[in-house]
Amino acid sequence: MAIGFVGCIGAIKENKCLLLTFFVLLLLVFLLEASLAILFFAYTDKIDRYAQRDLKKGLHLYGTPGNVGLTNAWSIIQTDFRCCGVSNYTDWFEVYNATRVPDSCCLEFSESCGLHAPGTWWKAPCYETVKVWLQENLLAVGVFGLCTALVQILGLTFAMTMYCQVVKADTYCA
Repeated sequence: MAIGFVGCIGAIKENKCLLLTFFVLLLLVFLLEASLAILFFAYTDKIDRYAQRDLKKGLHLYGTPGNVGLTNAWSIIQTDFRCCGVSNYTDWFEVYNATRVPDSCCLEFSESCGLHAPGTWWKAPCYETVKVWLQENLLAVGVFGLCTALVQILGLTFAMTMYCQVVKADTYCA
């Protein structure tokens, strides 16, 4: 947002310094995004392993004070995707040190249903379920990424065009 503000002020005031600053900052953001995308595809397997490991560690924060967002996120994911745990419902056994799961893992939600038998819990692993959903929606994610890149490239083009026009106007006026 700050970068956009610099670009707007630079365009309104026709200020060479602000236009060039906007161009450089937008170029850096674009290159950073492109680099991250390349690294993501190059290291997909490692990212996959680290994500599973870190999600399992994060389960231990479920329901703890100060982690309402994480607790709500897990509850929503497990309810909406009809899954339980990272690898399976037994991931929760370590968290609770007992044979139980959060109520959001239950086939039919009711208070304290996570204390009942495993037959009443979702069996699907959340990590794989969400991963499959992302793969099914990869086209939408790709289109969004390309549209974002196009807007940034247009911003770079327009910023440099305006910068050149301001420089040219300054040269003729001097």
